[in-house]
Amino acid sequence: MSSRIAFRALTALVATAALSVPFTQGASAATPPTRPAANAVADDNPFRWMDLDGLRAEYRFMCPAGHCVGYWSLVLTDEVAKRPYRGGEFFVYAPATGEFGFFLDTDIATRTVRHARQVRLVDSDFTRSHPRFEVRYGDPAQPKKARVVATATIWM
Repeated sequence: MSSRIAFRALTALVATAALSVPFTQGASAATPPTRPAANAVADDNPFRWMDLDGLRAEYRFMCPAGHCVGYWSLVLTDEVAKRPYRGGEFFVYAPATGEFGFFLDTDIATRTVRHARQVRLVDSDFTRSHPRFEVRYGDPAQPKKARVVATATIWM
């Protein structure tokens, strides 16, 4: 008899939780997203152990399709981004393996970008699995001839 009472109480609890989910989601969608505290954000930086040359880590906050998310990315420093670039494309290249990485252009992963301000690398398998990768400018079909614009190195 006690198991029947426990089952009824559990059923009532699950039904209440299931019915309250749409209201909870609606309430969270109605409230504006808040940014985490600055020190909590700094602690989450996946690039803090990298030696960056021409790149800097930047925390971004965006809401694609109504789902807000904060994320870290690598972007070109202001000095490097202001340099003149003509006749090529930016791409990410790991010289040790000859592999290419991807940029995040708005919310789409793309292999190349044309403008320095579009260079944005997110924490990915590529950035974690290559101890050194470079942002290059030139022809992606001939990566060894392209100009090295910035580098990221993980010292192990």
